[in-house]
Amino acid sequence: MSVVGWTNIGELCTADPTLGEGQLGIVRDAALVAVDGRVAWIGLAAEFPDVDIAHDMGGAAVLPGFVDAHMHPVFAGDRAAEFDARMTGTPYSAGGIRTTVAATRAASEEQLAANAARLAAEALRQGTTTLEAKSGYGLTVEDERRSLVAAGTVTDETTFLGAHVVPAEYADRPDDYVDLVCGAMLDACAPHARWADVFIERGAFDVDQARRILEAAKVRGLGLRAHANQLTQGAGVRLAVEMGAASVDHCTHLGDDDIEALASSGTVATLVPGAEFSTRSTYAPARRLLDAGVTVAIASDCNPGSSYTTSMPLMVALAVREMGLSPAEAVWAATAGGAASLQRDDVGVIAPGRRADIIGLGAPSHVHLAYRPGVPLVSRVWRAAASV
Repeated sequence: MSVVGWTNIGELCTADPTLGEGQLGIVRDAALVAVDGRVAWIGLAAEFPDVDIAHDMGGAAVLPGFVDAHMHPVFAGDRAAEFDARMTGTPYSAGGIRTTVAATRAASEEQLAANAARLAAEALRQGTTTLEAKSGYGLTVEDERRSLVAAGTVTDETTFLGAHVVPAEYADRPDDYVDLVCGAMLDACAPHARWADVFIERGAFDVDQARRILEAAKVRGLGLRAHANQLTQGAGVRLAVEMGAASVDHCTHLGDDDIEALASSGTVATLVPGAEFSTRSTYAPARRLLDAGVTVAIASDCNPGSSYTTSMPLMVALAVREMGLSPAEAVWAATAGGAASLQRDDVGVIAPGRRADIIGLGAPSHVHLAYRPGVPLVSRVWRAAASV
């Protein structure tokens, strides 16, 4: 039995409001203990028991590891030229995805896995201890299958996104591509995925096509997710809610009926402020969602086109500065909110029985994540109580 402890924690943000102050369940002058990788005790530093390994946090803030519930780390190449053009006036559209598709198809499975590992390691250094990884840059049966195999080398939270866009070879017959996704592609990919996703948007898939794809995925036992209402206001969010999706992501352009549908459902709204930042787009109405009682997560949307970052601390800062969240709301959305998006009850919160995924900040408070944007404040990371 391994007993690991952390003491002299100035501010322990548990993300469980039943354990301490406010939404983050803050315990001050705190300590905690993990047994065999899971949290076993939370209390005051003055009551810290004997442990096998003790970490003195020196008054620093401690948080749950970030849960990044929307990433696209399996790809080849980059789109720096597209970003450069966008910064000088070319508007963003979903069509740029096809540039990455060509590079991904040309890469080996080993190259795809290596790039995913590089990005996962980069995210871990910044405090992301749980991440979701989508396919979606292969768009053939074999390229989607091997993309999911590569994704599975970095996470168990793998998502089939064969319905990212219609590939060029099917441009004149999109329904034939939907047939492929619903048939042979899902047959090959479902064994390697936990989730299925679809991009419901102008330039991608309409509501009828998306419904077919989500229904086919559900029959194969996959959980459902959706990209929706990123570029335009449409019926994608309401479809995701109707289908019982765990999460609907982006949610940039919402009407009152969309927000009402989310508020009356168990579907999490996963917001991706990095995409709005990188495309100079309108930010999602996070304040309206929270005020309506919607469960909100924030994620990086790491991808080579519209949000090439793995930094969850940056997402926290953007959510506070640009979306109107308080620092506590943003941290909760990046931890417990991400766990809710992935329907996980073992991560995202520091509480007895949860996996001891813990990050220490080089700062006395969680507020510094937004107060000092761009500064590498995550100083130490533990996953299941093991230093990484």
